[in-house]
Amino acid sequence: MNIARPSPIGVMLGLVILLVTAVIASLMVGATGIGFHNLLHTTGSADEDMSWLIITQIRAPRVVLATLTGAALAVSGAVMQGLFRNPLADPGLIGVSSGAALGAASVIVMGGTALGSGLLSYWAVPAAGMAGGLASTTLLYIFATRNGLTSTTLVTLAGVALGAFASAITGILIFRANDTALRDLTFWTMGSLSGAAWSQILILAPFLLIAAFSMALISAPLNALLLGEDDARLMGYRVERVKRLAMFGVAVATGPVVAFVGVIGFIGVVVPHLVRIVTGPDHRILLPASALLGAVLLLIADTLARIIAIPADVPVGVVTAAIGAPVFVWLLARAHQIDVPS
Repeated sequence: MNIARPSPIGVMLGLVILLVTAVIASLMVGATGIGFHNLLHTTGSADEDMSWLIITQIRAPRVVLATLTGAALAVSGAVMQGLFRNPLADPGLIGVSSGAALGAASVIVMGGTALGSGLLSYWAVPAAGMAGGLASTTLLYIFATRNGLTSTTLVTLAGVALGAFASAITGILIFRANDTALRDLTFWTMGSLSGAAWSQILILAPFLLIAAFSMALISAPLNALLLGEDDARLMGYRVERVKRLAMFGVAVATGPVVAFVGVIGFIGVVVPHLVRIVTGPDHRILLPASALLGAVLLLIADTLARIIAIPADVPVGVVTAAIGAPVFVWLLARAHQIDVPS
């Protein structure tokens, strides 16, 4: 029996409402409770000025960073799953996460103290993470391309090997780390939005705009790729160009994000599956809907991370794993029930 799907406009409107609700809740909830009226104006009193400072300088950049991060990871996961026709695909499949982690770990362990406390030290870890993510993706693409054709099978297998190699090098760096570097590295690999600042968002925005543009160009070709590469070519799509744009978009979207906030799991895998249940596989709807739902889920996870152990700040990657793992198991069970013949 076919179940009628809601209209795309209705889905988008519902997700926008959820996103606005999550943003408001995230701005209000925390170690210091803030009333709804403080979000709209300040009367000039000392208490309200302090509340306004917390909103504008601490929580607002964190909310914006969580929104951008969740959207980038979710859309990247949807693109990877469509490109490789693999329901387990996520941005880590092309080495972005492992490369970014290795770059950041190298700076944290080997150069953190030597860089001092100036501007170079502040941006060293994000810059190394971005460079590592983009470098690993470039190497993977070069390795998997022969005679102008990129093999998705080679990308998948080589991506696993590259991730394992990067993890091994990261493990060696962890073994060499002192106590301070080890703590910083461990906290970074768990993912955290606690250091969010407007300066980070200004740097991320151009990368994410470029990634969004490249992914918008391939939404229709990804639908054709669901039928297979040969069928997509017969329909007139330049499959190799689609692969390059997809890998470029994912690398540009997730590399800088991982560099700033660390490794956050399950958003890229779970969110596209949840959206497909409601919207179906059409990437023209799936990609923007995944962006909205990814932003909502990471905002919820970050809000929980701030209130679970007040006044401590739990790494948001721990919360996404705690939420995402059971949801993913449920999705697997649901798919198994659907696939079983009656």
